[in-house]
Amino acid sequence: MGVSNCSTTLSKKYGVTNPLSLAGPMEADIQRTKELEKFLVGAELYESAEEAAKREVVLCQLKQIVKDWVKDLTRLRGYSDQMVEDANAVILTFGSYRLGVHGPGADIDTLCVGPSYVNREDDFFFVLHNILAEREEVTELQPVPDAHVPVMKFKFDGILIDLLYASISLLVVPDDLDISSESVLCNVDEPTVRSLNGCRVADKTLKHVPNIEFFRTTLRCLKFWAKQRGVYSNVTGFLGGVNWALLVARVCQLYPNAVPSMLVSRFFRVYTQWRWPNPVMLCEIEDKEFGFSVWDPRKNPWDRTHQMPIITPAYPCMNSSYNVSASTLRVMTEQFDFGNNICQEIELNKARWTALFEKYPFFESYKNYLQVDIVAADADDLLVWRGWVESRLRQLTLMIERDTFGKLQCHPYPNEYVDPSKQCAHRAFFMGLLRRPGELVQEGQQFDIRGTVDVFRLQVNMYIYWKPGMEMFVSHVRRKQIPSYVLPDSYKRYQTPRLMSGQLAEKPSSESGLKRKKELEGAEEKQQSLDKRPSISPPRRDSSSPELIVGQKNGMFLQQCSSTVSGWKRKTEEISNNLTNDKMQSALLDKHAYVEAGTFGDPAHELL
Repeated sequence: MGVSNCSTTLSKKYGVTNPLSLAGPMEADIQRTKELEKFLVGAELYESAEEAAKREVVLCQLKQIVKDWVKDLTRLRGYSDQMVEDANAVILTFGSYRLGVHGPGADIDTLCVGPSYVNREDDFFFVLHNILAEREEVTELQPVPDAHVPVMKFKFDGILIDLLYASISLLVVPDDLDISSESVLCNVDEPTVRSLNGCRVADKTLKHVPNIEFFRTTLRCLKFWAKQRGVYSNVTGFLGGVNWALLVARVCQLYPNAVPSMLVSRFFRVYTQWRWPNPVMLCEIEDKEFGFSVWDPRKNPWDRTHQMPIITPAYPCMNSSYNVSASTLRVMTEQFDFGNNICQEIELNKARWTALFEKYPFFESYKNYLQVDIVAADADDLLVWRGWVESRLRQLTLMIERDTFGKLQCHPYPNEYVDPSKQCAHRAFFMGLLRRPGELVQEGQQFDIRGTVDVFRLQVNMYIYWKPGMEMFVSHVRRKQIPSYVLPDSYKRYQTPRLMSGQLAEKPSSESGLKRKKELEGAEEKQQSLDKRPSISPPRRDSSSPELIVGQKNGMFLQQCSSTVSGWKRKTEEISNNLTNDKMQSALLDKHAYVEAGTFGDPAHELL
């Protein structure tokens, strides 16, 4: 990286406010940066030269495939020989690869830009899809045409590729296309704008940071931290790669002369004090003449509901983190506090960098969980079914928040699990449940979320590509009933049988039952106190854990795995008749997220 020249003071202003500090590093900061870089290398966050070269080869092959594809389409449509010769498409990268922070095994986010007469629906998702399907190098080909940003996912010679398509208003696409020019946005639709903006946002982000290498090291560090702490997942309501990049870039602007160890520490200091929903912005929001909507809560009612606005720097500026809910914001705020405390100890030489990256003990942190099991007829069906269900889990969080008036908070965990003892194609997801801190608890009070779960299941089962065998089951499990296959090998605890069909919400009905329950819980806690290693993570939340009633019978999943999946008929009509109209309305977030016109801006200049 090189920090010898980092003492040079940068006077250029970056961002929408003045820097918080122009201070450069002291010798201790430079030493901590070297230790941080050594840790990142030891954690194998950098790819080898061989893998980097292989990625370049794959991208070159992909570029040639799309060029040939466009030339063939041009010829088939009767254009002149000269037009066929000039016909072209280009492959551009975005995301972590374009930012220079990708690691071993990471996917490559790619964008194919083609001419105006080559469309997405037929030419990209049908013709090019079939071309790719016939190639030996391509495996796990999965088109997702109805996504917010339409995409084809596949592996090319073992390298994961996410391929988008944008048809721009040119008959011939030049090899040196300037994607940052706003002229590429002329006469295109919204999905095309979203596709183009992946590259445009990445380029603008790099232009808005004082030191690109320091930015990259800090971002690589924070992405790894977020994955270890379970808050790296845009689809489940946390933050994805572009969100973390923008948050890190803003801290780089606020401390333009800081080295990575300082930037990591300042990152947590800034965002533990940030007053959400004030937005994080790298530059002023501009409204051009192309007619696309930009993020502005003063004009757009829906923008007022956003909990954690992180605004993209390229026109049309949008909130990249609209998936964040009140519950996931709470979880991330807790993790920022955790990071801030550890960094303070590191600066006092009371802790090392390894402490910051301690894996979050999710299955020790709550007393109650929801378990979402999905099964399919085979691995191919599971691939698409899993993607659909995972994309809807965020809605379950919002629905539970809405139907309990925010009294029951959710922590969706972005990991998926496989039970090695089951032969069927399946996955399991988990969600921690917590009564809102400070909420007054009445004796015997329960949260009955059966109706919420039924609505969620109905919505999931409306999947337009549903096939027989695609099933989903939702069940309530307590901490002591968490299946052993999701726990680390070193984790031991008193294991009680999992509740089966009809037992999910039952309470002991006699004194002997109560006594037995206390004995089991006491044995569990005693065993955990002996076996659990010391942790500086947030303590368990037993005192405010809720009593739950969930309608789905847990035993159904076990039966499904051992039986055939054919012949099953969904009872959506029966479920639908039992639902009230208000349950089917879209979930809205808390109205307090409204950003008043007078406070619309970056509050960073008020931070200490």
